[in-house]
Amino acid sequence: MPVTDDLIRKVLTDTQVIALVGASPNPDRPSFRVARFLQSRGYRVVPVNPGQSGAMLHGEQVYPDLAAIPSGIAVDMIDIFRRPDAVPGIVDQALVRFPDLKAIWMQLGVQHPDAAMTAEARGVTVIQNRCPAIEYPRLIGASPLAVAAGQP
Repeated sequence: MPVTDDLIRKVLTDTQVIALVGASPNPDRPSFRVARFLQSRGYRVVPVNPGQSGAMLHGEQVYPDLAAIPSGIAVDMIDIFRRPDAVPGIVDQALVRFPDLKAIWMQLGVQHPDAAMTAEARGVTVIQNRCPAIEYPRLIGASPLAVAAGQP
């Protein structure tokens, strides 16, 4: 499926809960900053990182993998901050764990065409090699710099 601005805008506006795979507690890591930005825009961001399991990050419990996220949390989108070779396992786990999943988003530098085809065959929108913290301000509004400064 071709990724257009309209498709990206639809994913960003239809999403409420994001499972962020590869979430880091290190403020210097992009996943830390992206999670904080997405929360500032009203999304619930559920962090996933096996090395941080059980800790709290941005006010949310960190889970070791997607399968460990409680059934009461209805994840709409998976945001992947992992190497491309990890993507197929993440996509497979996401498709099993979240039957109503709307989107899988692979961060800048992350692409896996076979995993994308698997997800798209199940009706899940896939966006690769892009960042929602870049696309949101571009398509919806609110500069990440303004948010960091406490402005809307």
